[in-house]
Amino acid sequence: MAIKTYGTMAVDWEQRIDFDRLRRERLARVKDQLGKSPLGAVLCFDMNNVRYITSTHIGTWAQDKVARFTLLPQNDEPILWDFGSAARHHQQNCPWLGDRSRAGISLLRGAMTPEMGRAEDVARKIKIELEQRGLDKEPLGIDVVEPPVLFALQREGITVVDGQQVLSDAREIKTHDEISLLTHSAMMVDAAYHELYMAMKPGMRESEAVGLVSKILYDAGSEYVEGVNAISGERCSPHPHVFSDRVMRPGDPAYYDVLHSYMGYRTCYYRTFSINYAPPAMIDAYKRCRDYLDAAIELIRPGRTTAEVASVWPRAQEFGFPNEEAAFALQYGHGVGVAIWEKPVISRLVSLDHPHEIKPGMVFALETFWPCSDGWRAARIEEEIVVTPTGHEVITRFPAEKLLVAGATYVTVDGPLPTTREDEAPPNREVVDMIAAVAQRERVGALS
Repeated sequence: MAIKTYGTMAVDWEQRIDFDRLRRERLARVKDQLGKSPLGAVLCFDMNNVRYITSTHIGTWAQDKVARFTLLPQNDEPILWDFGSAARHHQQNCPWLGDRSRAGISLLRGAMTPEMGRAEDVARKIKIELEQRGLDKEPLGIDVVEPPVLFALQREGITVVDGQQVLSDAREIKTHDEISLLTHSAMMVDAAYHELYMAMKPGMRESEAVGLVSKILYDAGSEYVEGVNAISGERCSPHPHVFSDRVMRPGDPAYYDVLHSYMGYRTCYYRTFSINYAPPAMIDAYKRCRDYLDAAIELIRPGRTTAEVASVWPRAQEFGFPNEEAAFALQYGHGVGVAIWEKPVISRLVSLDHPHEIKPGMVFALETFWPCSDGWRAARIEEEIVVTPTGHEVITRFPAEKLLVAGATYVTVDGPLPTTREDEAPPNREVVDMIAAVAQRERVGALS
């Protein structure tokens, strides 16, 4: 398929990402799913859903405020309530919204106290719009909501139900432009991993690696570095899922997960390295991790199921966990789009009993883990895959077929220091003979 990657600017001499088409097709997908549902409307507070429906964004600082909201009624256009100045900005700069961009604010996760009446204000706004369309007696689907707003809606006589699946189903299949944006987002991480590989050496802190990757991504045009999980050394097994200020040492494994957003589209992209050298046990762990990943990738094609993919992964007990819930997300697959985790989820925890068909246009990440036999090293690798009409295409391109060794610049009198070696090499023949001779002369125990 060879998904195209362009520059990040718009040009007049090449057809690139079509944002008008992106807006139209995303909204059309939600309308289609809403039309198939028993809901009268969906009310969204999740900023990923708000962006998907309205194509508006006010910065990641608002991501956790649950304050902006949009209502999409059946057979109608979305209405957005936003921070006052942002609402005016949308009126001036988002012609697809026009006067349907309005000032409105929720509780800011409890910062607005109950007596201020914000929950009741939100509920009244929604009730008015539903009544005008004759939808006030129909079920209202909501993605996420603060309890006071939920209770206020119920006091208005509105039947509130789960609306998450309507949005999840709409976002499951990606449009042409969404796939392009996801590919561009992965391209930026390719570049970040190159710079990180060139920089890694003993003495570097995990936090420094996070800073370097963040700078490369922002310089490349990322709008949001959601997280860089930098894990090294003894922290690799079990996986802690958060970086620290640990200092890297020779022989350390180091694995990373880079999560960022370009034009709203995320990455989830692991790579594993070894610092200066790697022992054979680490190389074996990496190969096993890679083999499990490749087996899963090989099964990605339309018509297969998530159960088939999950079935090639090891059981939790095979790598030190009592059950699949305890090992959740170590052998894992998940959709990637305007959120890090979307449909479909692929895991032995749920997929074997609840298989999901793999369809063209899905984009998801597959990630595997394998602990080293030494008890502290481990490997973690992840690829992002687009499901094509006839198979799949991997859009994460930084090399990961074999374990990469970073900072391997040491030269001995006999040539380059091997990159495959143990932390503590066995004694050579001369050392063994020396100990034996001393043992005989001094009458002490010989080398066992």
